[in-house]
Amino acid sequence: MTYDWDTAAAAFDDEPDHGLREPGVRAAWADRLRRWLPGPPADVLDLGCGTGSLSLLAAEQGHRVTGVDASPAMLGLARAKLAGHDAVFLLGDAAAPPVGARRFDVVLVRHVLWTLPEPGRVLRHWAGLLRPGGRFVLVEGVWGDTDPAGVPADRLTALLTSLTDRPCVEWLSDDARLWGGPVTDARYAVVADVPGHGAEPTG
Repeated sequence: MTYDWDTAAAAFDDEPDHGLREPGVRAAWADRLRRWLPGPPADVLDLGCGTGSLSLLAAEQGHRVTGVDASPAMLGLARAKLAGHDAVFLLGDAAAPPVGARRFDVVLVRHVLWTLPEPGRVLRHWAGLLRPGGRFVLVEGVWGDTDPAGVPADRLTALLTSLTDRPCVEWLSDDARLWGGPVTDARYAVVADVPGHGAEPTG
């Protein structure tokens, strides 16, 4: 059964790490983004942007943001949240976003890649959306003990080997401020620069 993100949108921001409403959680994510993103202004593509919480932090730091999500309800909340900021939101598939090639300095993705089939192909497509020297900021993890779901960090870095220079893994599980409390699963970010002109977008 397909998850109904439109129905989930109304309560989505109630989770501390989704809505970033708590000052401490918001500040923790803002600090991470400030380190991960290049100096402003950069063109940031936030794929699977949801209600736009990370998009808002990036825009507040002086970046130009394009958000893409498949849920009209999520996008409606994102547009309201970023009213007055340098941001645009598009309805589309995160795996094949409706944007042009080599238009962005950063592809920012949080907890989306693990849901997509053929992640290697998706990463190659995303690399083609980056300008020369662009950057991936990919926040992922592995959740659950008995039937774990997600992308292990070593698998993601292996998928990035042919696309990026020295992907850097930053473990996030032990920073309870990011999640609104302690977590026991494996959460991490991979920050990786894509040299040259990147791959051509496919499909």
